[in-house]
Amino acid sequence: MMKKWKRYLVLYSKYFSNHLKVMMEYKADFYIGMFSVAVQQFTSLFFLKIVFNHIDVLKGWTFYEILFIYAIAFLGRSIHHIFFDNLWTLGWQYVRTGNLDRLLLRPVNPLFQVISERVQQDGFGQLLIGLVVLFTATTHLDITWSIGSVLLLALVIISSGFIFVAINLFFISFSFWMVDSLPIVASVFQLSDFARYPLTIYPKVITYLITWLIPYGFTAFYPAALFFEQKGYALTGFLTPLIAILSMVIAYKFWQKGLKSFVSTGS
Repeated sequence: MMKKWKRYLVLYSKYFSNHLKVMMEYKADFYIGMFSVAVQQFTSLFFLKIVFNHIDVLKGWTFYEILFIYAIAFLGRSIHHIFFDNLWTLGWQYVRTGNLDRLLLRPVNPLFQVISERVQQDGFGQLLIGLVVLFTATTHLDITWSIGSVLLLALVIISSGFIFVAINLFFISFSFWMVDSLPIVASVFQLSDFARYPLTIYPKVITYLITWLIPYGFTAFYPAALFFEQKGYALTGFLTPLIAILSMVIAYKFWQKGLKSFVSTGS
């Protein structure tokens, strides 16, 4: 098992370094991609600031507390955006064209190959903005930082990223039956925007939906609540790594089920 993991790590490092070399050949495209994502994220923060120019708190949450939630959402999303963005293309680039057959002929996990065949440079812009927003928010919040709390923050951000991956993997796997499930994935992904705000502002049905059915709540709100114990959601926030593992297991099992049902375009 360890040899297998080591082999995949070596393979991915080679894929990743090659992608970076290609991106650096076109530096203008690289920086334009980063800049466009940065502008997009700043736009959402701009409108958030406009709202708080007219109110002091939103259902008991201050501007910088919500900014902290945003930061975790940005950073978690950047993990998916940089390393796993190729999942979006499964239907139209692999299943519909028969390109998946090429991957199935190789002695390497096909999901690993799909993931490895693309590094999305736009995600680096999202990562940078996430770090800036995180720094800005934490300097205005009364959070006591220690080695333990920093490690906890890193853990929940990584967990947030893998929840994004798990949800996308699960719904994109419908492509094995319907050729291209991108419209479904895009629709489901819109729900992630709800998790950038305190879930206490939504009706219970929406809170339940994005907590226990499609767990986007664990990509931002609940992890952030770990650092605001007085808000009453810290215990739920501790479930974030467990939800990430469980989501990945379910998504990967569903991927395997879909892969077994895959019929080549030449059949």
